[in-house]
Amino acid sequence: MLASSQYGSLLRQELCARNASYAALHNLPHVTSYGEPPVIVYQPSVCGRKHGNFISSSYRAIMRRPEWRRRLQKVHSQAKHALPGVEYVWRELDSSMSSDALLMNIFCYPGVTKRREVSLLLGTDMGDVPEFGFRPHVPLFSGGKERTEVDMKLGGVLFEAKLTEGDFQIQGPSTLEQYRDFREVFDCSQLPRRGRDYVSYQLLRNVLAAYALSLQFCVLLDARRPDLLEQWYGIIRCVLPADLRTRCKILTWQELASCLPATLERFLSIKYGIMFKPF
Repeated sequence: MLASSQYGSLLRQELCARNASYAALHNLPHVTSYGEPPVIVYQPSVCGRKHGNFISSSYRAIMRRPEWRRRLQKVHSQAKHALPGVEYVWRELDSSMSSDALLMNIFCYPGVTKRREVSLLLGTDMGDVPEFGFRPHVPLFSGGKERTEVDMKLGGVLFEAKLTEGDFQIQGPSTLEQYRDFREVFDCSQLPRRGRDYVSYQLLRNVLAAYALSLQFCVLLDARRPDLLEQWYGIIRCVLPADLRTRCKILTWQELASCLPATLERFLSIKYGIMFKPF
């Protein structure tokens, strides 16, 4: 059995190889990052109507909606050290490893959220419009509200998307214990920790957001990441309110792919290796 850290590394290597072939085959503007393995990072076309990291239909839809288009502007935090210096300002969603780009490739694709099978799988209403970078304003003991983003809100469901990320982040007790509902929602004595720090901070925060707003919460991850699946179960077993546990779920990109239009499903298969394999 692989060590937990190896699953993300192997997926990263696979995506690097897939995107190197994909970029070369389609002659897409891109660079490779420094380090090993070299990550493919795409640039928009000169005309601005295409982007190698996105299927064309989704990219056109993104560019038509200002609130979606703004999501593309998040600056790449490691660009100065990891990427070649060019006149273009590198963005987080230019990277072939970006889970946010994968999320937008799927949910910005025209008609996807109107598909009955997608709505049934996600627990949303047909035609719900995605909100990316949603701020749930989770209540604090101080009376204030925390403003950290959730990857996506679709109808009554909050989504956290993962691809090659190593984990769900670690946070100290002073941060988690400032949340008003923390001890009401979780059996804190059973929550997984690393030393004094709580692991899977993003999951804890998003479950708290779902509780505060009476929403559902869904984690989207790759079936090739059983390590992240294990981390999810480590958190969900500590959720105290039974009705909240039923509102929290996990879904793989592969399961979602089975409900998508054939053109989009083929794109995900080639570029990401995301293929639905029925048992």
